[in-house]
Amino acid sequence: MSASDVKSGFSFPSPVNSGVDLLVIAGEHSGDEHAAQMVCDARLRDPDLNVVAIGGRHLEEAGAQLLFDLTHFSVVGFYEVLKNYGFFKKLFTETIDWIRRYEPKAVCFVDYPGFNLRVAQELFDQKISKKGGGPVSLLYYISPQVWAWKAKRRFKMADLLDSLAVIFPFEIETFDDTSLETVFVGHPFLAGEYDLPVQYDPDAPMLLLPGSRSAAVNRIAPIMFNAFHECKQHRAKIEARCIYANDTLKDQLLDLLYKSNLRKDIELVSNTEAIGASAVLTSSGTMSLKCALAGIPGAIVYRVHPVTYALGRFLIKVPYIGIANFILDKALYPEFIQEAANPGTLAKEIETCLERPERIRNTLHMSAQLRDELDKPSDGDAADWLLKRI
Repeated sequence: MSASDVKSGFSFPSPVNSGVDLLVIAGEHSGDEHAAQMVCDARLRDPDLNVVAIGGRHLEEAGAQLLFDLTHFSVVGFYEVLKNYGFFKKLFTETIDWIRRYEPKAVCFVDYPGFNLRVAQELFDQKISKKGGGPVSLLYYISPQVWAWKAKRRFKMADLLDSLAVIFPFEIETFDDTSLETVFVGHPFLAGEYDLPVQYDPDAPMLLLPGSRSAAVNRIAPIMFNAFHECKQHRAKIEARCIYANDTLKDQLLDLLYKSNLRKDIELVSNTEAIGASAVLTSSGTMSLKCALAGIPGAIVYRVHPVTYALGRFLIKVPYIGIANFILDKALYPEFIQEAANPGTLAKEIETCLERPERIRNTLHMSAQLRDELDKPSDGDAADWLLKRI
């Protein structure tokens, strides 16, 4: 399905089974993965749970009826959202109409606050949600980062939502001055028997992770590719793999590799495969945390549209953009942002990660600290939280 389908009058299908228990809305690839794990665990405990989703393939594989694959239209930043305004307006209207028509017992929003909180507000205004006087509970899994920016959002969330499940323990305190029930459920990367898709292997190729959004990949991937190429001038035997999230991104990365004359030097690998890595250059997204938890030495590379960056510097007041760095309050991964992210500097960083034993030991030590911080609590995980509130 394309954005043009929505603009031309596309409508979501009816539920396959009557009596919908849960609608999940996840607009990002990472949110789709996390929500899928929660739904899968919940359906193992309650096989009759009827779940539909506006999300992606992971939720569908977990047993949810997929109404629309929103992950294909993931965007970030003021400029990108403005450019796609018409699409999101159509999507918003269709989402509200579907919820009003079929009245799921609960809607579970997963991160993606620019869209999800607007839906929550509209459900309240139209008296569809419980706090608005209607029948539908509003749950939220993986909080917007109100500890980083737009802190006042927490009061709006308290007015609209029935319960919030957070994946970082420090987020509990963030909502202490609100009436919103806030529960720490552990990070999904460490929940149950979850296996990280990456692991540290000093004999494996290095890893390049430019992200899962098309606009970000266009800005970040060429820098990573050129950094690897520069490093290869001094280390002829170095190899690299680049992970892609879907076939669209694979085609995009292939095009960028051909333009850089590096197609033969860098292997493209699906994110569905488990992989080892000796070092990593990663965007600041979800995969950076996976690599940190796996103890892979590396660095964060980040570039956005200049307008988005200028707004971000004004609005966001945090010392780090990498979530592992923020949690530990120190740089497990050095961060190279905008012009600081250049091939020469990054090539030297790669060599440090591969050659210096103290860098490797320090990364492994901080990785263990990170795991201790994020492990699930003894009183239940995300699936337990969800089932108790439907």
